[in-house]
Amino acid sequence: MMSENMKVAKQELVVQENGKKEEDETIETEKRKLGGMKTMPFILANEVCDRFVGAGFHSNLITYLTQVLNVPLIKASNTLANFSGVSNFTPLIGALVADSFAGRFWTIIVASIIYEMGLISITISAIMPQLRPPPCPTQENCKEASNSQLWALYICLLLTSIGTGGLRPCVVTFAADQLDMRKSKVESRKWNFYNLFYFCVTMATLTALTVVVYIQDNVNWGWGLGLLTIAMALSVVVFVVGSPFYRKVEPGGSPLIRLTQVIVASVRKRKVVVPDDDRLLYENRELDSAISHDGRLLHTNQFK
Repeated sequence: MMSENMKVAKQELVVQENGKKEEDETIETEKRKLGGMKTMPFILANEVCDRFVGAGFHSNLITYLTQVLNVPLIKASNTLANFSGVSNFTPLIGALVADSFAGRFWTIIVASIIYEMGLISITISAIMPQLRPPPCPTQENCKEASNSQLWALYICLLLTSIGTGGLRPCVVTFAADQLDMRKSKVESRKWNFYNLFYFCVTMATLTALTVVVYIQDNVNWGWGLGLLTIAMALSVVVFVVGSPFYRKVEPGGSPLIRLTQVIVASVRKRKVVVPDDDRLLYENRELDSAISHDGRLLHTNQFK
């Protein structure tokens, strides 16, 4: 009787294992259907629009400050230098957020929306007379923008800087997530894609530096900034439309956080006596598996 029960239990265990195996295979098959070259037009459109907006917005902003807001040249240069510094720092935060908990997909979405909010705000400020000083065609004895008008500009620049911080470190790596390098055909397609990628990005920058700057200088700033706002809105829509096809890699943790943890642990345990037997040291195969060859980190006295 007992042997029969054991046989039944073994059979049930085998059935459960087979069911779990089939379920894992189904999930793996579904994951393989995601990503690939079919996702690249959506990602490429997002990056092209981002570069188009970035080039058209940053390249001629000094003219907007000096000729529309009537800000002195030195003050305008300092403002743009501070803005550029913030824009170059925020990608570190964006990468940290994406790697730690948000993931690249949602970081790109949120950053694009924040960027769009900044563009909408500065476009409105260029259209509404209340948000800028009176026109001064002669550029002599002009009334400078008030503090409230300048603060409206600073908020717009801050929003675009935050948006840049989320987009710049994530778009290219998100595109790489879609390519399964284990497939032999992907290797050649990868180079073709990145050639096309950088060609389109360069053409978008060239178009912005010619067409958009011309509109800003010779038509009006409302149309010049409005065109950039429309382009960024289009990039968000196209990127979201491609959402069902993306391979969304789960956040794996940021190297900066791991490095910080090591430094903090080293400082806190600097007076702890190291045991002679390595087996007494702390080990975690699950955590070490991602950064070691055989799932176990080897101890060494080399760095003492």
